[in-house]
Amino acid sequence: MADVEELLRRRLAPAFEAVAGQPVDPAIRRSQHADFQSDAALALVRRLGGNPRDIAARVVERAELGDLCSTVEISGPGFINLTLSDEALGRLLAETTADERLGVPRAERPQTVTVDYSAPNAAKEMHVGHLRSTIIGDAAVRLLEFCGHTVIRQNHLGDWGTPFGMLVEHLLDIGEAEAAHELSVGDLNGFYQAARRKFDADETFQERSRRRVVLLQSGDEATLRLWRMLITESQKYFLAVYELLGARLDENDFYGESYYNDQLESVVDELAELGLLRDSEGAKCVFPEGFTGRDGDPLPLIVRKSDGGFGYPATDLATIRHRLRKLHATRLLYVVGLPQRMHLSMIFKTAEEAGWLTPPARAEHIGFGSVLGSDGKILRTRAGASVKLVDLLEEAVTRASAIVADKNPDLDPETRAAVARAVGIGAVKYADLSTDRVKDYVFDYDRMLSFDGNTAPYLQYARARICSIFRRGGVEPPRDVAPLTLTEPTERALALQLLGFEGLVAQVAENLEFHRLAQYLYSVASAFTSFYENCPVLNAEGDVRTARLVLCDLTARTLKLGLDLLGIESPDQM
Repeated sequence: MADVEELLRRRLAPAFEAVAGQPVDPAIRRSQHADFQSDAALALVRRLGGNPRDIAARVVERAELGDLCSTVEISGPGFINLTLSDEALGRLLAETTADERLGVPRAERPQTVTVDYSAPNAAKEMHVGHLRSTIIGDAAVRLLEFCGHTVIRQNHLGDWGTPFGMLVEHLLDIGEAEAAHELSVGDLNGFYQAARRKFDADETFQERSRRRVVLLQSGDEATLRLWRMLITESQKYFLAVYELLGARLDENDFYGESYYNDQLESVVDELAELGLLRDSEGAKCVFPEGFTGRDGDPLPLIVRKSDGGFGYPATDLATIRHRLRKLHATRLLYVVGLPQRMHLSMIFKTAEEAGWLTPPARAEHIGFGSVLGSDGKILRTRAGASVKLVDLLEEAVTRASAIVADKNPDLDPETRAAVARAVGIGAVKYADLSTDRVKDYVFDYDRMLSFDGNTAPYLQYARARICSIFRRGGVEPPRDVAPLTLTEPTERALALQLLGFEGLVAQVAENLEFHRLAQYLYSVASAFTSFYENCPVLNAEGDVRTARLVLCDLTARTLKLGLDLLGIESPDQM
């Protein structure tokens, strides 16, 4: 175990409990005055009275820290400052180096986690509005799988409803062969817009489209065959985008609105039997407790519309019921934009009132802000249209290619192309994930592709530089090593950063605040830069050389694993 904060917490917790007479969180954190610090003694004054320095002293007397700390001091009003011994630091580093998972254990109680993310609309191209859901959701999948949970990806496609009557009729008008050609080349927007223009201008086409919706929803096989053609071609396009983006979503993860179509009636029946449905202006509604409008009246979820049709709430309720009952999910994640916060909260509350969502299962809205342009508004093209996701990603790769060629002109064309893709796509992902997800951020190619500052290229280059150290030296990374001896301050600083990986991963697996993992990786890379500038590696000798090679190797492995958890590649050469 290499989570130093957790080790210190476990040593101090019994001592605090003995002094306080009840469990106390030692509140361990990094400190500028020592390696770590506990300020829990200050909070005990109200309960115990007296002087917090005296309380801290009594805790230190009872704590077993001799094999971990070289110095334990009480400072200020009652802070406990803790400095790890060189021996303990070297021992913990050696243990972490020998562990393929870098000290991160698998979950003691694995959960079944559903991750609802990406969710594009069939027969439409993906645009910048799908970027954050796909990137954040994919990072959640990678991290939770690494931690040992069973993760079920759920790509909730918009593949049902009234627009498909219009689309099927347009398909029939232009012929199946022509429609198949348009859709197969990825021109979903052109197909959709042509159908829309016809719908807006031609009343006869409108009526045909409405009749076609009725046929679709009633299960007419001829209509369903054409509808499936639209969906299949759309899914091929989505998979091509996911491959470019490096997302793990595949054809087995598509669970569109249509999947739940035959479950909607039973949702209405079950809610009615439970006494949760009420009539409101001819519609069947649920009024979950605690949700009111500006006028103070209860807010409704319209499960069945007055015309007998079903709305989005019915599908969302069928979805959450399915994930709980059929998939047996114990953690349900919805990676959806913040504007859907109220709607999802009402869905979750209704699921609780229906008895579907009960402990230990929990549903969480993993909300996020918007991607903005340089003008501070939602990112759009100059013509005011949504930016196509493919165009945005390909532009990032094109720009990265020029940068990579300039920095390393000796790379062969195939390697250069692979590196450019890793840098370009990685830059886009990292710019998103390094931002607190609940905040908006400005999309800026120059900033995200920079090799300076908290960016993916900076982290990727830091790791590539370490790989070059081992290539130049013709040495393999030492893994099975005895406790290491660290002699320089920058060695200690880097070692302490590296030993924080386990605890950081545990935190992010719970809160899914990926900017904290990004910031940690940047801190590791920065600490390595300081170490490398002050400590010769290949020119060192004996145990000093071994220790520095271990620090290099562990830094490279931490950066690689951390970036992989974010869905970002880290090339060996750049």
